[in-house]
Amino acid sequence: MAARLFVFVQLEFPWVLGPVAGRYLMRARAGGEPEHVVVIQGEPAHKEQGQAGETRIMVIDPVSLSAEHQAQAWLEDALKDAPRAVGDALEVVNRVVYLHRLAAADPDVHELTAAQASVARAGWGEGEQLAEGRWSEARELPLRARARRRFLGRRSRRERNEELTHVERMAALLGARQQPLVCEDLVLRVRLDLDAGRSAQAALGLHQALAVAVAELRAEGRQDLLLRLDELEQLSDGVEREAQGVLEAAAADPHEEQRRGPDAELLAHALGRLEAVLRARQQRV
Repeated sequence: MAARLFVFVQLEFPWVLGPVAGRYLMRARAGGEPEHVVVIQGEPAHKEQGQAGETRIMVIDPVSLSAEHQAQAWLEDALKDAPRAVGDALEVVNRVVYLHRLAAADPDVHELTAAQASVARAGWGEGEQLAEGRWSEARELPLRARARRRFLGRRSRRERNEELTHVERMAALLGARQQPLVCEDLVLRVRLDLDAGRSAQAALGLHQALAVAVAELRAEGRQDLLLRLDELEQLSDGVEREAQGVLEAAAADPHEEQRRGPDAELLAHALGRLEAVLRARQQRV
């Protein structure tokens, strides 16, 4: 009987993330087929030895393959499009981290970026191998192409300008020549939720962020932002309806037919416009 082979992407992080080591099945709904198998391995920190600990998370496709050439073809495709392979795996990892934050009620747990990983690899193996964090074949995926470009000086004019703007803003904030706006932090939280597919949280957060942003920015008296602020107020009506829908769904009978979720496209557009206003504000501060 031919061995059942499974493909995977594994990410390593140079610290302990929090979720307990083990094998987990991720489903979109209760009783449904698993969408991912996640194997977590962790090495605890040893302060007396100066070791910080680490976590390895393997994201496995639960649909098996019956031939090595199929697994090898998948691996070659992953190597050709490493950013997509890493990004898809990171989306699953961040879902695990997010649910751990809720389960542990730990507000200090945050989603991860590819730049924080120390190693990424893709490969394939038999089920028992992967459950133990081993594999038949694996290849390392590149993670730091952007960092190498910066080191070699191959940055675009836009990248250089953005970096300079960030440095200037940081100096102004540290020197108390500027004060951070409340809405800036709210916007970052909304972006995190929306990119992670948490549209309900994004709708509620964006409704609040828009209200605070309009109030704070109008108080600055910036004539160059008036038309942009008028646009934000117009967009606020649609966002408010989406947020109200989230509240109504939360209060509804759980046995009632499931309501539609918030309009992610509407939220993305409104959030993008709000982010654009904040960028325009900073360019002339």
